[in-house]
Amino acid sequence: MLAYIAFIALGMPDGLLGVAWPSIRHGFNIPLDALGYLWAVSITGYILSAFFSGRVTAWLGVGRVLAISCLMTGIGLIGYTLVPRWWMMVALGILSGLGAGAIDTGLNAYVEAHFNPGLMQWLHACYGIGITGGPLIMTYGLNVFANWRPGYIVVGSLQLILALVFTLTLPKWKDDGATGNNEKSLRETGKGIKLGETLREGQVWMGLIQFLLYVGSEVSIGTWTYTLLTESRNIEPEIAGLLTGSYWGMFTVGRIIAGLFARRIGINKLVLGSLVLAFIASLLLWWNPAEWSNIAAIAMVGLAIAPIFPALVSGTSQRVGEKHAANTIGIQMAASGLAAVVIALVGVLARRISLEIIPLCLVVLFGLQIGIYVTGMRQRRKKINKAIGQSIKI
Repeated sequence: MLAYIAFIALGMPDGLLGVAWPSIRHGFNIPLDALGYLWAVSITGYILSAFFSGRVTAWLGVGRVLAISCLMTGIGLIGYTLVPRWWMMVALGILSGLGAGAIDTGLNAYVEAHFNPGLMQWLHACYGIGITGGPLIMTYGLNVFANWRPGYIVVGSLQLILALVFTLTLPKWKDDGATGNNEKSLRETGKGIKLGETLREGQVWMGLIQFLLYVGSEVSIGTWTYTLLTESRNIEPEIAGLLTGSYWGMFTVGRIIAGLFARRIGINKLVLGSLVLAFIASLLLWWNPAEWSNIAAIAMVGLAIAPIFPALVSGTSQRVGEKHAANTIGIQMAASGLAAVVIALVGVLARRISLEIIPLCLVVLFGLQIGIYVTGMRQRRKKINKAIGQSIKI
């Protein structure tokens, strides 16, 4: 339950920015694609904490990492509301990035090592609960106070409360190496395997690219949809805020449902089917035949992509082998951080060409992911058949 609470906390700040961004950029008098600077700094912190999370967690323990991470995130979010200059807000992004990376990587590795794919889906459904609440909190703040700052103050304060909660529950986070049905210790998984050795595995690079493109598309929808709807398609801000929230809402529902059927369906079918449905929904958003199609497309994309990230994490051992799993999860989380490049690129294209380029970018991104995943499946199948053939000869 504490892990689930941590993922709710992880999701809430991510849900704020997309709705707040038009107000932030007008308030600081900065261009549309200036968001890329904040993303770049935040992701730098995220990547650093992702790469070193294994060592830090082994040194401090999961509980202390969560407490410190929530504290840093809370200070960063509340700090956004106090600074008078845009560059100061960008500088504070390093704190929230460090906190998010430590929570994300540490808990994903913990759950992948100790629990089944269904519980992994529900863990990430909690992220969906947090990120669904973010737009709703920000929309309420904008409507009542006509200001983006109250939303960040509320969420930042919740982060500080969670830091206290995790501090008070530190004994519950001791990893004794025997939790649930899986008796692997988080600290022992992948022990002695150097990062360079893991990077020589082809499937690791396939996973890196997959995570880069997936997170880039997931967050691009949440970040740019509100701007697309209000500034290009003339939809009322209140309705646009609810639509953005519905994206994350369906995203959460999808993960709850996937948690019930993930083991029965299988990871490969779940990921591939989700990517195809997301591709179709992106085509509908690009086509935009009527106002109702925005509602249908955004909700459909949220539902479709929901199981992908946790399924990819759960399938890490299957793709690269158990001994490389811990290193690979850190690499994949770092690649998720690098997705800021994709998000920023979408923003640059939207500014230089048109906001209507956003749904076309989504179509391209999901199309690439389908191709990469199918290629990876074929490579794994060939590797397995080759290994079977060699064992028969022996």
